[in-house]
Amino acid sequence: MNIKYNQSEKWSIFGEAQLRSLYFYDDFHYYEYKGGINYKAGKNIALTIGAGSYQTFAEGGNFVEPKNNDEFRLWPQITLFQTIGKIKIEQRYRAEQRFTSNGYRNRFRYRLGASYSFGKENSGYKPYQISASNEIFFTDKEPYFERNRALVAFNWKTSRSSSIQVGYLKQFDYKINDETGRDFLVVGLYFELFGKTSIEMDQPDVLKEN
Repeated sequence: MNIKYNQSEKWSIFGEAQLRSLYFYDDFHYYEYKGGINYKAGKNIALTIGAGSYQTFAEGGNFVEPKNNDEFRLWPQITLFQTIGKIKIEQRYRAEQRFTSNGYRNRFRYRLGASYSFGKENSGYKPYQISASNEIFFTDKEPYFERNRALVAFNWKTSRSSSIQVGYLKQFDYKINDETGRDFLVVGLYFELFGKTSIEMDQPDVLKEN
C-alpha cells in the first residue's frame, strides 16, 4: 500500500508498507514500512530522500524467528522521465545506506521501466495502464552483483486519487539471504492526495517504489 500527498507542484511526501509471503498468502516472511520526500527539480527529473525499516524472517512458516535480517535503511534517489510517443520511460537511480543485523552495507540500484496508458479518458486521466520494468542491485564489495528484479503489471485507476495494481515479479538473488528470491504475484493499492497548490499530473507514475 502506497500513499502520496502532493503538497505543491514540486513537493510531495509518501508512505508505503509491504507484506510478502513465500506461498499464496501463507508463509509470511517479510515486511517493510518506509517514507520519504520528493522534489520535482525539473519537468523530467525528480529527487527523493527516503528511509524505512525492513524485516526478513526465516522460511518455513509465518514470521519464523530468528530473523534473517533486521534493517534500517536510508536512500537518496534520482528519477528521470521521458516520453516517446505514447510510451513513458522511467530511469531510477538509488543509493542505499543499509544498517543491518549483519553490519553496515552499501547498495546501488538502477531501474529501467516503461508504461502505456489507454482507455477512454475521464477527468484528465486514462483508466488503464500496463507497465514493465527491470532493476539490478549491486554493491561496492565482491561479488558486486546481488539481485535482478523484473516486473510486468496492469494498473486500474479507479478514481482521480486511487488505483489498483496486479503484476508478476521475477526475482533472482545471488548469494544473499535478506530476502529470498522467487516468483511473486504482486497486488498493490495506491492513493494520491492533492493540496490546494498542487497540480495533478496527466497520468500518475505507477511503477512506484518497490
